[in-house]
Amino acid sequence: MKKAAFVILLPAMILTACSSAGSSSGKKIDVSKVSVESGLISGKTNPEGSVSIFMGIPYASAPVGELRWKAPVPPVKWEGVRQCVTPPPSAMQSKPAPFMMWSKEFMAPEEPLSEDCLFLNIWTPAKNTAEKLPVMVWIHGGAFTGGSGTVPLYDGEEMAKKGVVFITINYRLGVFGFLAHTELTAESPLKTSGNYGILDQIEALKWISRNIEVFGGDPGNVTIAGQSAGSFSVNALMISPLAKGLFHRAIGQSGGMFSGSLGLVTDLKAAETAGARFARHFSDSTIAGLRALSAEELMKIPGRWGVTTDNIVVQSATAAFIEGRQNDVPLIAGWNADDGVSMGASPDIKTYIRNAESRYGEMASEYLKLFPANNEAEVLNSLKLSSVLSFGWQNYTWAGMQTRTGKNKAYLYYFTHVPPGEPNYGAFHSAEFGYALNTLKLWDRPFSDADYRLAELMSSYWVNFARTGDPNGEGMPEWPAFDPSSPRIIEFGDEVTSVPLPFREQLEFYDRLNK
Repeated sequence: MKKAAFVILLPAMILTACSSAGSSSGKKIDVSKVSVESGLISGKTNPEGSVSIFMGIPYASAPVGELRWKAPVPPVKWEGVRQCVTPPPSAMQSKPAPFMMWSKEFMAPEEPLSEDCLFLNIWTPAKNTAEKLPVMVWIHGGAFTGGSGTVPLYDGEEMAKKGVVFITINYRLGVFGFLAHTELTAESPLKTSGNYGILDQIEALKWISRNIEVFGGDPGNVTIAGQSAGSFSVNALMISPLAKGLFHRAIGQSGGMFSGSLGLVTDLKAAETAGARFARHFSDSTIAGLRALSAEELMKIPGRWGVTTDNIVVQSATAAFIEGRQNDVPLIAGWNADDGVSMGASPDIKTYIRNAESRYGEMASEYLKLFPANNEAEVLNSLKLSSVLSFGWQNYTWAGMQTRTGKNKAYLYYFTHVPPGEPNYGAFHSAEFGYALNTLKLWDRPFSDADYRLAELMSSYWVNFARTGDPNGEGMPEWPAFDPSSPRIIEFGDEVTSVPLPFREQLEFYDRLNK
């Protein structure tokens, strides 16, 4: 990695918040009383008074009791003015706690955690309802078992200052968000089960479409964005028939639903089988019996949960894109240089080769040329690269398929910048979103001016994309649209520049492997 100083000069136009475009036909936004479809809410402003903040707005009713494992329904109307000034409960999950490189800034608040979690948070710079600012909806990661819209590094104030209405959402997680079961399939009007967390995301987008104008946002210009499981979610929404027309741009950071999707995607039959196996841990294994249990009782049984491809809520990603059935919108996708750093221990040389021969069969020799194992150092490097590309191939494939079968362009990135301080896990999984969302001031690391310049630039690409569908802007290094025949991407490193696609041979090997 180059160690040269970051020298990009940012023009004044992207260093300051966009000016308001208010209209006399609009209504002044009064943070003490905003009318949404379920009632009146109040919020607060940042210290400078430039951003209005509303936290804990219900976008659906509490999914508890008989609503557990059902599609979300609109929130119950309330009387008076609902105070939306404090973070809402996060979805049920294990007690959030820092580990490895993921410090408290990456964690959901420890409390409160609740099944009653279907809330969203809004940061808006608008002063008038007629401004029609671009809207960016951030979908949190956490392997579909953890996370929250109120993770500190997701704070939307700085993005709002750049001229977007920024929104974070909570959605059901774990067994509450992704349990599939034949009984649930039978009782569902959609005749499917699982994907309740994805249905929550769709419901949030519907609420945004109906209500965002009162916050100065444009319901016709909504960008969905997310990292890790949030990126899986963006991919799922891009191929969901139920999400059609609810968003107009998409950003996927380190995650996708194509072949080999890290065990976070399964088909309906397999998901129902897993759900039945989970239910058998309880004396009454019927859905009625499970609904009678407390959330805490259900959480005692560990499990891996994720998206179900049922061709109703979520289609097969590969088939949907090959056939051009995706929700066709401009796309940013990318991955980090050390995305897979925590993926497991290194085997010895003989075990590595034996595993490669078992997994890749007649393609093993080609694999071992691209991921060699002539010594222990090579084994370690090859394992690291293959784990990184387990993310990289998803996002590369996503961009390529959108380019080939869609009418809208895709833009691919590679994040290589190593955050300063300890622990040093390189450009690790999640390292980029503090830069993309311009929230470094909320992350306890010894950041330099170069870090802040990178964050200013990267977040400006994101905002430009939300505004127009093209991340480029005056005075910024050119980010070329992705072209599979001559692929170039932008590298966010110590320098920001377009480069040929890294690891092209390895990525094309995975292409052949997954045909």
